[in-house]
Amino acid sequence: MKRTLLFTLLMMFAVTAAAQKRYDEIKYPKLNEFKKANVEEFQLDNGIKFYLVEDKELPLIRITATIRTGSLQDPSGKEGLASITGELIREGGSENYPADELNVLLEDKAAFMSTFIGQGSGSASMNILKEDFDELLPVFVDLVSNPLFPEDKIELSKTQRKSGISRRNDDQGSIANREYSKLIYGENSPLTRQIEYATLDAISREDIVAFHKEAFVGNNMTFGVIGDFDTKEMKRKLEKAFGSLPAGTENNLIYPEVNYSFPSTVNFINKSDVNQSYVLVGHIGGLRENPDYAKLQMMNQILGGGFAGRLFQTVRTDLGLAYAVGGGYGSNINYPGTFSLFVMTKSSTTAEAIDALIVEVEKMQTNPVTKKELDDARDRFLNSLVFRYDSKQKILNERISNEYNGLSKDAFDKYVEELKKVTVSDIQDVAKEYLNPDKVQILVVGNAEEVGDQLQKYGNVNEIDITIPTPKSDKAEVTGDAAKGKEWLGKMADAVIEPGTNLETITTVSTIDQATPSGTMSIKNTASISYTDYSIDATLETPQGSMKMMVENGAGKMIMMGQEQALPFAMTKPMVDDVKNSYINVALNADKLNAEYLGMEQMNGENFIVLKVQSASTITFLLDPTTALPAFSKVSSFNPQMGKEVETITSYSDWKVTNGVAYAFAQETKTDGQVSSSSEVESIEVN
Repeated sequence: MKRTLLFTLLMMFAVTAAAQKRYDEIKYPKLNEFKKANVEEFQLDNGIKFYLVEDKELPLIRITATIRTGSLQDPSGKEGLASITGELIREGGSENYPADELNVLLEDKAAFMSTFIGQGSGSASMNILKEDFDELLPVFVDLVSNPLFPEDKIELSKTQRKSGISRRNDDQGSIANREYSKLIYGENSPLTRQIEYATLDAISREDIVAFHKEAFVGNNMTFGVIGDFDTKEMKRKLEKAFGSLPAGTENNLIYPEVNYSFPSTVNFINKSDVNQSYVLVGHIGGLRENPDYAKLQMMNQILGGGFAGRLFQTVRTDLGLAYAVGGGYGSNINYPGTFSLFVMTKSSTTAEAIDALIVEVEKMQTNPVTKKELDDARDRFLNSLVFRYDSKQKILNERISNEYNGLSKDAFDKYVEELKKVTVSDIQDVAKEYLNPDKVQILVVGNAEEVGDQLQKYGNVNEIDITIPTPKSDKAEVTGDAAKGKEWLGKMADAVIEPGTNLETITTVSTIDQATPSGTMSIKNTASISYTDYSIDATLETPQGSMKMMVENGAGKMIMMGQEQALPFAMTKPMVDDVKNSYINVALNADKLNAEYLGMEQMNGENFIVLKVQSASTITFLLDPTTALPAFSKVSSFNPQMGKEVETITSYSDWKVTNGVAYAFAQETKTDGQVSSSSEVESIEVN
């Protein structure tokens, strides 16, 4: 009985297996024909163009304006003007609907309004329920045409951007892409200019008002409207709402000419807190109007098209050299794109990965692709393009984008037909004509110590400096008596460290009360500081858990919850500078440092000696005239997050001598007049 049952099951399995077909043998029914939405267009006397699409699936209406403007029009020295203007139109509210009032209104209506200005265009949009359209359309028009631009919102916007500037060297990939663009287009090109602290400071409210007034006029505006409405009635409402806007003059967005000579360069950016290299290899790309555009796009799919691309299959899968890899030949509409291949690889295989990228480009030129390789890539690509037209909103967006960029209404349809005609020989032909593997620029962002000399085989290595420029201080430099300064520095040194004392390391256990946006946080800190090599070893017990921070030879790391993470240079440098500026280090190196006596200064009703010392930076000590011990220290420095110079004043009290070293057991630090931290030492060891 059991044998019969087993035989029956085996026969059923065999019949089922025989009945199954391979995936490529299955015949699928023909796809339904895709019907494009009907787009109604009209134009007002003031130049505003409208594109309307009815979509009654949901009781919603969406209006999106495309504005002919952009950061290309930022005046030199005021980079950031367009970006701030675009943000503050919405964030600052309008004359009739200030920001707070507007926010409440939109929240009550479950509505959304936004504005933005990018490099080559601006936008303004509104998403609302159909029932609220008549009430909120005038609000939207008022917002676009009469923004308030309040000073407090301007300052907040600048501060947020300054905070962004301070973090722009944190991400390896962002650094690489930013600096690679400079290699291709030029460091001073309008295409690569950066917002800096100084350019933000140079922007006034008058600049913002003028920029908006010039850009947000009828001849620069194109609106797309989609949703649950009657076209005839909607046209009447739009004419009434927008008809009074000034026509103005159409902006002429001038894209700079790109003069590229195909140089072969090797470039490196040191980022000491990483253990992998981010590599970019390539040269200038092309334009969308190129007759070979479709052929180049198919070449891109075969070379770097995701998991199935040659780069992924060879460099990552076969050779195991990449965490991520990809790239292709870029073609822009208004200026040439870039041909760029990227790879993220471990530091020790940087050169090997670069070689692999170049070899794959050469193989595109010498080894014809197979018909199957082309057909598979084409199928994947054409199938992905369907999602560009899977909604009426996307169809409308494409129509407006083509109009804005000077492309024909049927540009996409022509593109698809051209893709279908690309042949095997076409791929090799465009690879030979447009790719220059022997004339590439190489850019590596990585750890110099780990990468070593791998790049030298490609030529002379240019080290790129990505230091963020800070504005010049507006404070006048004060000079004093150098001879008397040296005298008082010696007195301070003897007061802090008894002559003949051998000091290398100080270890303290202290409690720190640190001010945070959510209140004061108490931290127990056990820190060991070496004054011979400025190494730091600190264990901090915080409410969130224990954290260990170590700095050695300028490089730092943090260990928390068993996870180790490298600290960026922007974090370790201030830590080391604080040690160098400490009264202990100044006393140890008194004979090597320059000092100036600046007279007397009163603080909290007492008079103190003012001593300016040059250490890691300029630090001013206020010394007790009797003991020569520092009662206060002052440091003015640029705060990257705030984007401005701030003054930090630290007070020292409760002095105790341990093994010949005087140490302040109580300290309080104020930043711009506000207490930022205070500490009390529980124990100290001097070695």
